[in-house]
Amino acid sequence: MSSELSGALAPERDFTLYLVARCCSTLAVQMQTVAVGWQVYAFTRNPLDLGWIGLSQFLPFVVLVLPAGHFADHYDRRRIVTICLLLNAFCGMALLAFSIYGISSALPVFAVMTVFGCTRAFAMPTSQALLPNLVSRDRFAKAMALNQSVFQVSTIVGPTLGGLLYLAGPEAVYSTVSVLLIVATMTTAMLQGGARDTRAVQSANVRSLFSGLSFVRSRPIILGAISLDLFAVLFGGATALLPVYARDVLHVGPTGLGVLRTAPGLGAALCAAVLTLRPLTRHVGPWLFGGVALFGVATIVFGISTNLIVSATALALSGAGDMVSVYLRHLLVQLETPDEIRGRVSAVNAVFIGASNELGEFESGTTAAWLGTVRAVVVGGIATLIVAGCWAAWFPELRKMDRLPKTAMGRE
Repeated sequence: MSSELSGALAPERDFTLYLVARCCSTLAVQMQTVAVGWQVYAFTRNPLDLGWIGLSQFLPFVVLVLPAGHFADHYDRRRIVTICLLLNAFCGMALLAFSIYGISSALPVFAVMTVFGCTRAFAMPTSQALLPNLVSRDRFAKAMALNQSVFQVSTIVGPTLGGLLYLAGPEAVYSTVSVLLIVATMTTAMLQGGARDTRAVQSANVRSLFSGLSFVRSRPIILGAISLDLFAVLFGGATALLPVYARDVLHVGPTGLGVLRTAPGLGAALCAAVLTLRPLTRHVGPWLFGGVALFGVATIVFGISTNLIVSATALALSGAGDMVSVYLRHLLVQLETPDEIRGRVSAVNAVFIGASNELGEFESGTTAAWLGTVRAVVVGGIATLIVAGCWAAWFPELRKMDRLPKTAMGRE
């Protein structure tokens, strides 16, 4: 198995640098998420404020992401990602300064997370569109799985490391976050591939900005896949409420919160490792809907659990189910999209992902404030199963899909 994995990790300089930057930035974001969630809940003890963290990132993201897709298709993708990472490093430094000076209000944190949402609007579609330009065409599918593996491994280490460092204070977390983001910035700046011909830049107009959306609407399989993920995670995501579970339900403290944050990434990473070595080639539709169903069932189990081991196991299974959906969705988007509009299509995909994550966090916090934390999570898991059933009926072509498209859009 090790020799086969080595083949999947073929030494392409730019791809290696991309993975290093991806690892460092994801570690930083995951650590920051643990620290910000715990710190804000310690300030207010109000689960609704955890939802506001998500909303403060989502609103600027959803406003800027379509123009960001236009930028990704007409400017140097490497430079866009580099600038975004540098700004994120400044955000980490700002959170560090807030902690050093002992702020007791969540409002400055919301302001920083708003800036983070702005940079994410540009970085997310641009980095997705950049990846196919960095790997050879025949290695693209494995590169996609490997990219997700690195992401998921980082989500395993990041929350646990963030929880452990938080024992020394939030300053230790934010200092490490800032350093990691600076490393990611420098690594991305070293990329040689992925440049855009700025002489071909076209002015942004309504048709150009929404061309990605028009493309997605013309492809029912892509529309079904990304909208399924949107509504499944929107209703079933419980990550925003993990600080409440850690403190008030499971009584495990910040270290336990790190374990809970780690569990979905662990399940997803194991699944991604399998997909790297054994990519899905048959029964694509059933695998996609099966992954979403597993995510919903695991969310329900987590919601009613009062045991850390059971809760972590359920979160790991939810991560594995979500990984199948993420892997197939990204492949469908990248394999069927021409490079000249990949940034704008990736922006549409990013809108769906951002809505399911940040808006999902706000939905979870609001529902928890209305119904109670446990009921909110259980209802969300049930809603995910209902969504899977509805999408299976509304998108029969996706449900019956056997093989992925043969067209690969990686670099020659």
